[in-house]
Amino acid sequence: MSRKKTQYAEVNLNQSPTRPACVSVEQTDHLLNDDETQYPYLNNLCPPRHLKILKNQEWLPHQQRYLSILLDMEAPPAPQICMSCGGDGIYRCRECAYWPVFCTSCCWAEHKLRPFHRKSSLRLAGIVIHLGHAGQPFITNDEDEWEDVEEDRGPTHLRPPKDRSCLVVVHTNGIHYCNAKYCTCVGAEDSHLQLTMAGLLPSLTKQPRTAFTFHVLDDFIRDNVECGTSAMNYYSKLQRITSNGFPHLVPDAGPGELVLFCLACLQPGVNIPKEGIDLSQWTFARTLVMDGNFKAEHMHPTDPNNEVWLMDGKGFMVESMPYKEYLKGSTNVVERSDCSNHCAVNHANANRNQLASTGISGCACARHGCFVPHAMVDFQKGEQQVNMDYALVHAMWHGLEPDQRVIHFYDINCQYSKNLAHQLKVNQFISMLAGLTIQPGIGLWHMHGHQTECFVQYAPNFIPGVGHVDGEIMETLWSSLNIIPPSAQGMATPHQQELFDFQMNDHNFLKMV
Repeated sequence: MSRKKTQYAEVNLNQSPTRPACVSVEQTDHLLNDDETQYPYLNNLCPPRHLKILKNQEWLPHQQRYLSILLDMEAPPAPQICMSCGGDGIYRCRECAYWPVFCTSCCWAEHKLRPFHRKSSLRLAGIVIHLGHAGQPFITNDEDEWEDVEEDRGPTHLRPPKDRSCLVVVHTNGIHYCNAKYCTCVGAEDSHLQLTMAGLLPSLTKQPRTAFTFHVLDDFIRDNVECGTSAMNYYSKLQRITSNGFPHLVPDAGPGELVLFCLACLQPGVNIPKEGIDLSQWTFARTLVMDGNFKAEHMHPTDPNNEVWLMDGKGFMVESMPYKEYLKGSTNVVERSDCSNHCAVNHANANRNQLASTGISGCACARHGCFVPHAMVDFQKGEQQVNMDYALVHAMWHGLEPDQRVIHFYDINCQYSKNLAHQLKVNQFISMLAGLTIQPGIGLWHMHGHQTECFVQYAPNFIPGVGHVDGEIMETLWSSLNIIPPSAQGMATPHQQELFDFQMNDHNFLKMV
């Protein structure tokens, strides 16, 4: 309704000779509920939408009471009496109905099976998560040594204890420091399996210190699908819920830590031990494949100075500013090719001024086809070696040990791997793990475009430890991802990269399940 029409309706309502000069909200509601034929001036002088606005204001007479109730909820009740025993109440649960107040003993009794209800801290009330016995207390031996956790300054409930009982649990209502005791009975399951049976997904399989409730994992997926919430935004929300005054004390995520990687690839400290085994054996080698995708083009942003990054470097795409500084300070070295003329070499010389990015590239595990976190880069001119070096180095730093071997597939590896070690050695921005052994390879499909001499040297058929791998799985990953780039070409740069992060993370997740 225009402003002129609204004013006309108001004038008629207040000055009509066929109705009282002043009509209250309650009287207007009465008119709305009666037969319109009894009050014909309603149809002539006031449109129905205006009357609906008046009806929607029926809460106004109670606004002070609403405000009083909301303010009462922000402060402890007076007096603070435990609702169970009538004693001195010191804990108020915001997850229970009516936010009841409990004393320490009653709080423990009411919440021993609800350890993630939001208060100052259920750990301070003595709540312990007993694992392996369906939540029931049991006798355990706590003499095993455990790595100490440094205590941070800040509120008491944000300080983790310095013993093995400290378990960081991420739930829908924030991040919790919990006391946890694992079952040590004969034949007991491993600690990570005890957590899983309790509805907690551990971050590691050996000595887990962090776990995620299945509720928070489901809640994030729903937020992402329905509301477009990024993982970085979702975790920031959990930080604010945990401590609105001290969000910086809540554990933060590092590069690539907000996305999933392959569960089957051998990762020391994750699914195989770091000590006691010879990681240099070919059976523990990491197989990687690297390739570029020229469908993922991106146009120049309209206002790059006002772009806001929400998940910069926390997913699969590398962090923006270090990558820009690397490109600015590094020279692209073009190796002289003594093999066939490949498409990747031709694309390296492509330059389209209307595009900010001519494509993306990165690494995935060659056996299972999972994208490697924080190892995806974009192209500025084409598939240049300077771009590929940055992606490869960050893939090597993800979950690898120096004595582990790496089998690396790339469609022009006969040219790319010539002086790779020297180029990385003299580069001041990136460096490879010291002592890392890299075996270059070429996928079987691209091998047919090479010279005969390349077949024996680079084909996966002749590389020890590679198994039955064709080295071409990256092509299948691009085919599913290429549905997205047409709709993402004109997006802001952060939005486009977060979209790629989510799609790659969903791809890795589907591989796991």
